[in-house]
Amino acid sequence: MYQDKVILCGSNAYEKKFYLNEDFEALPQGIKDELKIMCVLFTEEVGGIITLVFDEKGNLNLEVSADEDDILYDEIGSGLKIKEIQRTKAEMMEALELFYKVFFLNEELDLDATKER
Repeated sequence: MYQDKVILCGSNAYEKKFYLNEDFEALPQGIKDELKIMCVLFTEEVGGIITLVFDEKGNLNLEVSADEDDILYDEIGSGLKIKEIQRTKAEMMEALELFYKVFFLNEELDLDATKER
């Protein structure tokens, strides 16, 4: 069913909109709120578009883009903000990957591997 990239959510500074894929409505409200805050703050601070995307293996990637003629887009700030998100939200990102792998890719949950972390 899910073989290519699947968008979890995204925020667009140009349209001032946040998007959450309706396939992920089962996520707890607190997680959905945290994703919205994280994405909207990112685009408010640096501009452009941020998208959280699951790849075919279930890894969650942050993809950023900006209009070519956007002189207000902060490319350096974008890179720094991505690293900050990866560091401060690592636990949430891992949990989202696990959720995706179990409920969307139908992978078996290896409880022994999760205990080792």
